[in-house]
Amino acid sequence: MKLLRKMWALNGGGRGEGQEHAFAPLKEKLTRAPILALPNFAKSFEIECDASNVGIRVVLIQDGHPIAYFSEKLNGVVLSYSTYDKELYALVRALQTWQHYLLPKEFVIHSDHESLKHLKGQGKLNKRHTK
Repeated sequence: MKLLRKMWALNGGGRGEGQEHAFAPLKEKLTRAPILALPNFAKSFEIECDASNVGIRVVLIQDGHPIAYFSEKLNGVVLSYSTYDKELYALVRALQTWQHYLLPKEFVIHSDHESLKHLKGQGKLNKRHTK
């Protein structure tokens, strides 16, 4: 906020209706922290997984609201994994972390990696995938 105020002062500090209208949503997003919702075990959960070259990000969601999340920096051998393997690693880590939420009921997995969407139909898995 200090940086925004400083920039505002450099521009003369005048606030017109247009500036107020543009600044209000920005201020709202910057000053409100995202809030994690409490889980409802009567409803199903969703997992959203994503992997990059350097890390993974996973969110546990219910009714469009985040319940829990984690991210992990990749290191060691995992850094040399293929994109498919990194995405699968993110999914496996999510299942390990949140198994107490996920095992009792059906859940939905969201992934931006196309081949993971057909995970159930894959016949052969290599040694790394079976771990």
